Amino acid sequence: MSFNIDLSNKTILVTGVSSGIGSGIAKMFAKANANIAGCSLDEENSPGVQSFIEEVKRHSGRSPLYVKTDVTNESHLEEFVNRAMEKFGSINVLASNAGTNVYKGADACTKDDWLYNMNVNLESHWNISRIAKPYLEETGQGVILLNASCHAFNTTAGSFPYNIAKSGMKALVQTLTVEWSPLIRTVGIAPGFIDTRLAQEWFNGFPDPAEARRKTEASYPLKRLGTTDEIGAWFVFLASEYAAFAGGQTYLIDGGRSAVMMES
Repeated sequence: MSFNIDLSNKTILVTGVSSGIGSGIAKMFAKANANIAGCSLDEENSPGVQSFIEEVKRHSGRSPLYVKTDVTNESHLEEFVNRAMEKFGSINVLASNAGTNVYKGADACTKDDWLYNMNVNLESHWNISRIAKPYLEETGQGVILLNASCHAFNTTAGSFPYNIAKSGMKALVQTLTVEWSPLIRTVGIAPGFIDTRLAQEWFNGFPDPAEARRKTEASYPLKRLGTTDEIGAWFVFLASEYAAFAGGQTYLIDGGRSAVMMES
């Protein structure tokens, strides 16, 4: 008997689907035959959103819902969730992924930087979770998957207050598990350095982008960056029946980087 994950009777909400990890999450859920409702800041006719729609159709044969959404705006989140319910009739899994970084150190970070970063990287995940909560509870087996970051475990200079928000997401995962189980199971995923457009933009900030990438890859025991499909596959597994006893944990998927005590 083959190991198979079939989510053809499930509806998944995915935030930030127009690029990066969000696109990989949507793609892998489509491969599991799920109904997908996606959102991002981009217009529907943008290349990233069109790629999302085409990928979902190609892998599942189903048309996804797309809603332009600012995750820092509660009314936008409510519209996204409500339209998903209108189209699909139920919500089984929330994959709350959307986020961004503000590359500021503790001294350079302004109050506005702090508030924006906390809103997009922590509060928005809480807001969409509580908005989706009654619909997830209706299924009796709802799942919330929160995309944190390796920065929740270890960080680098100049990533303040991003690492603080992502550390808060670990606490959010634990709290929702304690308070909302057993009708809703909450799990966190903390990716390491993933090969995305934003990662390349970070490399491009160095005098020699290719050398910066080489040094970063060399610092990982697996000697490469992760892929969006690999992280998306973790989301699918953790949403499935095979992970039904997983709750309250934030899983660090970082290519072995956290195992390194010091550079050799």
